[in-house]
Amino acid sequence: MAAAVTAESFDADAVTDRSAFGPAVALSCRECGARTALAPDFACTACFGPLEVAYELPTGDPEALRARIEAGPTNIWRYAPLLPVSADVASRPNLNPGWTKLVKADNLARELGVTGGLYVKDDSGNPTHSFKDRVVAIAVEAARTFGFTTLSCSSTGNLAGAVGAAAARTGLRSCVFIPHDLEQGKVVMAAVYGGELVGIQGNYDDVNRFCSELIGDPVGEGWGFVNVNLRPYYGEGSKTLAYEICEQLGWRLPDQIVIPIASGSQLTKIDKGLKELIALGLVEDKPYKIFGAQAEGCSPVSVAFKAGHDVIRPQKPDTIAKSLAIGNPADGPYVLDICRRTGGAVEDVNDEQVVDAIKLLARTEGIFAETAGGVTVGVLQKLIKNGLLDPAAETVVLNTGDGLKTLDAVEPTTGLSATIRPTLDSFREAGLA
Repeated sequence: MAAAVTAESFDADAVTDRSAFGPAVALSCRECGARTALAPDFACTACFGPLEVAYELPTGDPEALRARIEAGPTNIWRYAPLLPVSADVASRPNLNPGWTKLVKADNLARELGVTGGLYVKDDSGNPTHSFKDRVVAIAVEAARTFGFTTLSCSSTGNLAGAVGAAAARTGLRSCVFIPHDLEQGKVVMAAVYGGELVGIQGNYDDVNRFCSELIGDPVGEGWGFVNVNLRPYYGEGSKTLAYEICEQLGWRLPDQIVIPIASGSQLTKIDKGLKELIALGLVEDKPYKIFGAQAEGCSPVSVAFKAGHDVIRPQKPDTIAKSLAIGNPADGPYVLDICRRTGGAVEDVNDEQVVDAIKLLARTEGIFAETAGGVTVGVLQKLIKNGLLDPAAETVVLNTGDGLKTLDAVEPTTGLSATIRPTLDSFREAGLA
């Protein structure tokens, strides 16, 4: 049996193969800037601020780096030179997520009056049909390096499935924790991979608190919680969305991007990825705006943004968009900073608007989004209506998951157009001819 590993017991000097982290050199505190060794840790010992991965990124000819990326595999590992993973990561057993479609949404653009070009980054094409496969893939590589034997997480649904699938593929044990009342589709998808799936009586914030307690208990030794003690590495997976969008646009920055907010990590890491591409000379430096999207029933970041506050006041979630139902988002303050710095905004929509937006995207572009995608498209509509987003500027919106996971949200308003006898007369009588 492998030796138990915790943040306290982990010996950074024992990791002799520094190439396992690629260009990553340290963990850096986002508050005070203090640096520490690459380890399974997530909070600064000096100020308790969140840690993130710091790099010495490639230098030299941007054209050579661009050519190296383009010659890579059609998944996130094409960006291995910019991620905390080894150069041979693509040869290991993993789910190989990423390189999902960037759909030019001309029909939706006409419906909404967007003239500058509208794209949907459709991450429902990942192995477990959500963007969570990206972040888990990076976390798995860190778990391997640190010698963890069990992969775990607190989840609102999509992450549970991604962890279960990745663990099955890589030969790790998995035990994940979810709110007890998640959509049944997500429960089934998380359970089918054979790991332990545990429902917690409470909402996501209750689940997250439980996992924080478990990680400090002897029973949690040897466990890699992808969004707790592996969180700095896990978060880096979201940068690949920024990389792909810019590469798929012909190596250029979009003018505007609308991103759903749960913990807020995805939005902050997309911004980090865009800044890295600029610093590396892979894209031309120009202004861009980032907009955050929340459901009205769980909108602590939107409320703070509109009130001009810097502090997020937690909320008790009450929304059909359960994948975004995090009432105390860890990265909320950083989301506020980014949206304000870039000239964007944070907006929210109610459940009815979420359902309408899901159906609008499906009707216009043939993309069936889960509720988080409905939130993003609904917020796009609202931002245009309120004059906060420029319809003449090139815009990208994110769909982070598959609508088959949240059928309950749209089932009451969809169904058969008619039930007829198997005759032409019956078909004509139904008014469908």
